[in-house]
Amino acid sequence: MNEFENRVDLTQLSETVAEIKKEIGKVIVGQEKMIELLLAAILADGHVLIEGVPGVAKTLTAKLISKIISVGFSRIQFTPDLMPSDVLGTSVFNMKTAEFEFKKGPIFSNLVLIDEINRAPAKTQAALFEVMEERQITMDGKTYLMTAPFLVLATQNPIEQEGTYRLPEAQLDRFLFKIEVNYPSTDEETQILLLAHERKNHTALLKINPLLSANQVAEYREKISALHIDTSLLKYIAQIVTHTRTHNSLYLGASPRASLAIMNGAKALAAMRGRDFVTPEDIREIVPAVLRHRVMLTPEREMEGVSIDSIIKQIADSVEVPR
Repeated sequence: MNEFENRVDLTQLSETVAEIKKEIGKVIVGQEKMIELLLAAILADGHVLIEGVPGVAKTLTAKLISKIISVGFSRIQFTPDLMPSDVLGTSVFNMKTAEFEFKKGPIFSNLVLIDEINRAPAKTQAALFEVMEERQITMDGKTYLMTAPFLVLATQNPIEQEGTYRLPEAQLDRFLFKIEVNYPSTDEETQILLLAHERKNHTALLKINPLLSANQVAEYREKISALHIDTSLLKYIAQIVTHTRTHNSLYLGASPRASLAIMNGAKALAAMRGRDFVTPEDIREIVPAVLRHRVMLTPEREMEGVSIDSIIKQIADSVEVPR
């Protein structure tokens, strides 16, 4: 076999990813980085937190993803009065059988969109801990397993702090990526207006075709886990994460879960680009999305207005890239 031939055939996977991007491009203008990371998260079996001001297509993109993957979809709007039972489900007394029956909540789906996750109080946030980590729910001593694929896409608004609750660190750690969505450029905004004008009042989502099945997602995930990653790159990941625990601008460093997230995210990126091996570039590209919600600035740095991303870049630059 030619040494340049791929050991894992990723042609179909990278072609499907290109098709998905093209399909999303019918509705969403720009936001390539968000779309790339969302697809990487699906392939790496991880949850995503999307942060951005209102109106930058966070919810629309999540709905598009649900149309492209032909799996179950549910949407939960988090509010201050939302109870854990509104998310997980509750036991209901059945008059016919004279027994309690468990009525499943909206979390029992494949792709769950949680809008404004930081609007619900701590006990409702805590209800997501088990299901996000272990893909199961324990209710009245009985365990209910989620159907694969199971993915939580949560959105939050960084500006409006009134009536919002800070997500607990343990919950933030369960998100594979935190994607920050910025405003479009002037050219992109012009393109958005043109698209909306041409569509008249027709719903854009109706034109989207499903391109991925649950079985294909499982098959692609298996291929991605078989990708080659050199030992020197694993050490590189570990060094970056270890540096977050000793950096004097950070009050809280990243856990070993972050190292695993970088490795899995980098593998997914490499596969999406048709490669069966990970490069240092894949790792550097994925690092900000994995670390920005897992580390905390010291109060002094926060008061100075230092951005977490600039510290993460500093850390990544300070670690020698393996050759």
